[in-house]
Amino acid sequence: MARQDKGATPWLVLGLPVALGLAWITQGTGVIEDDPERNISIPDQLTLPLQVQAAYNEEQIYFRYRWPAEQAHVYHDMLRYTDGEWVRHGNSRPGPDPDGTYEDRVAMLVDDGGVPDFGRYGGYITVGDRMRFFSDSASPAEVSEHPHLGQQLGHSDVRKYLPATRTDQNDWRSVADADVLAAQREAGYFLDLWHWRAGRSNPIGASDDQWVGEYRNSDAGSGPYTTNWDGDNDQPLWMLDPEETGQRALRWEDVVSGEVDFDGLYYLSEENRTDFDPDHDWQEGDVIPRRLLRQPEGSRGSIAVHGQARWEDGYWDVTLVRDLDTGNPLDDKILTEQGIYDVGIAVYRNATGSRWHYVSHPYSLGLGRDADLQAVSFSGSSPDWSDDWFDMTLFYPGQVDWPLLISRAHAGAEDIAEGTPVRTRHSEKQLALYGVEMEFNDAITWRWWMTLLAGLVAMLGVTLALLPGFRSNREGDRS
Repeated sequence: MARQDKGATPWLVLGLPVALGLAWITQGTGVIEDDPERNISIPDQLTLPLQVQAAYNEEQIYFRYRWPAEQAHVYHDMLRYTDGEWVRHGNSRPGPDPDGTYEDRVAMLVDDGGVPDFGRYGGYITVGDRMRFFSDSASPAEVSEHPHLGQQLGHSDVRKYLPATRTDQNDWRSVADADVLAAQREAGYFLDLWHWRAGRSNPIGASDDQWVGEYRNSDAGSGPYTTNWDGDNDQPLWMLDPEETGQRALRWEDVVSGEVDFDGLYYLSEENRTDFDPDHDWQEGDVIPRRLLRQPEGSRGSIAVHGQARWEDGYWDVTLVRDLDTGNPLDDKILTEQGIYDVGIAVYRNATGSRWHYVSHPYSLGLGRDADLQAVSFSGSSPDWSDDWFDMTLFYPGQVDWPLLISRAHAGAEDIAEGTPVRTRHSEKQLALYGVEMEFNDAITWRWWMTLLAGLVAMLGVTLALLPGFRSNREGDRS
């Protein structure tokens, strides 16, 4: 008669429940969720449509951008009078600002071939090691102590930079020597950055002009805004001029209403300000913008708003204009007839800033030559915009940086080494999903290892449970 091996039962009773429990834990839901402490906030929509047109005459070039937005966010960085103090609202944070006090923006990187990888990989090449607002971003103290970025330039974070400005792609600290950086800039190894802001530049018809080299730098001159804050007395420096505007401040309920009167008063500028009056009877909910708008000067003031940039019927419609030749070749890309250039565009909406934006693939721009986006030649002082739009799809890039993309951890690193453009291999949706995946790379990796462990425990339990069945149950003949 066959023997029953009672040792199998404990393994089945204990091993399989443990394996099933591990499998349930490691396959549970909730991996993809916002985590502000790790600078993670995933937008509801991972892609965004953008329409673009370009036109030029003998002296200037015009870019027109149109994108959907549920409402216009034009208030940025506001001071609200609360319990006798001026409290700041609208600084950078993960995801949308809860009060809506973060401006909409559009930014465009332009290259003339001086940065070859940009035409193939776009803005990805500007995202280096330990960028600000990444989960592993460099600490402000560490950056402030850096001899070039901190002590010389006065920065406390790591922003956009180009690969060749670092001697080690895996270390943001390895900034090239000053003479090398200067030679790179002279050779055209920098990106021109057009930067329109709905709150900090648009009300005065201006845009910001910057460039990307070893950092996201501003052109020479003064920008379209400055800070309205008296740190010694913890109060604003300026307020609205009551003789000019009929009021000293805005009201919080108007700021957060979601409605904007573009012909009304919603900003503080050199034309409508006066010195702050600390003795005024300030009321709960009074609001003064923390930014004072001013006309930009020098190279930094090269870009202007053409016409009126407005939000209407669910869309922003923004047109920027700049001289083809600004006379500042170390700050700007000089554009000419028959030239071919590369552009990459980013849009910020829904009261989000910093890296929580949408970006485009790189596209070619042609002035009188075939390209993805062809600038139309016209005579006169203003384009008629009768040609069709060029349609782009922008995507949320997530936490994907250049050191990762060129490493063995990226399956496409060999393609990058061979110079294969990103547009031939990945759609915008694919890149958005990949970006979200990298937001949760640590959690996904941990769950993968736990799932593997659960599988091994299950296999071991089943093996030990079935092992007695393979043993002989015959005692043999006795004589």
